[in-house]
Amino acid sequence: MPTDKLKALALAVINIEAQAVADLSHRIDDNFVRACEYMLQCEGRIVVLGMGKSGHIGGKIAATLASTGSPAFFVHPGEASHGDLGMITAKDVVLALSNSGHTEEILILLPIIKRLHVPLITLTGNCESPLAKMATVNIDVSVVKEACPLGLAPTSSTTAALAMGDALAIALLEAKGFGIEDFARSHPGGRLGRRLLLLTTDIMHKGAEIPAVLATATLRDTIVEMSHKGLGFTAIVDENNVVKGMFTDGDLRRAFDKQYDVQTTVIGDIMKRQCKTLLVTTLAVEALEMMQIYKISSLLVVDQQYQLVGALNMHDLLRAGVI
Repeated sequence: MPTDKLKALALAVINIEAQAVADLSHRIDDNFVRACEYMLQCEGRIVVLGMGKSGHIGGKIAATLASTGSPAFFVHPGEASHGDLGMITAKDVVLALSNSGHTEEILILLPIIKRLHVPLITLTGNCESPLAKMATVNIDVSVVKEACPLGLAPTSSTTAALAMGDALAIALLEAKGFGIEDFARSHPGGRLGRRLLLLTTDIMHKGAEIPAVLATATLRDTIVEMSHKGLGFTAIVDENNVVKGMFTDGDLRRAFDKQYDVQTTVIGDIMKRQCKTLLVTTLAVEALEMMQIYKISSLLVVDQQYQLVGALNMHDLLRAGVI
């Protein structure tokens, strides 16, 4: 097939599906609002049903709802009639997808759903279908035509249903005041979760790993401590483990340039007194921001009494995926 023909076919699909989604703007009506209200009042879970391609779309809608503050899960209608219907309780809301509105596997479940007195919200392409008429609320997701030239493969219809599902999820998200931190808690393994949930204490060096010497230590002892701990710096503390300063590789080069005697020079006399510290309860992303603002690569972590409890450098943030 000629290249231009392939491009024309693909463009036709995009345009048809884009129009199908655009047509949904007229369906954001009172039925949409009622559906949202039922979901907001739900004390249990939103149970999503769908067969075939609608089932795949239903699974994605359930996942989106769950990750945006509306607990939901997908149940396969075929499995539901063989025991999985027990997953639906009287506190739930059922969201069923069927373009035709005649899906037998869903229709057979309706008497049981009605007996539970749970709200039934449907997304159908036929408002006169049995499923639409038995629904508590039906949302029209009909399309003028499928993008498939044969008019058979679900294309525009599944795209429209998916877009309406996203509209429901985001409307509920806003209504519930679901924020960035809530989203992060739902995605602890993702980059956003790590950035917003990871604390400094989760990734800092602790205990014997912390490079630290007393302010009375010699420059030689300080160099030895820095070499053993391998972080490129050391904390300077007093007898009560309170931070008094910091000494870095850069400070060491400057000390050699000034020809300080390593055996007799007291580190407390040449340490950097105005060093940057952060509290142990600080988010790791805030530590990164501090490093970027002050153009430094290491920080000391302290408690409320300014006692040393940890050490952190840019490599720790990199390993933790904060950067």
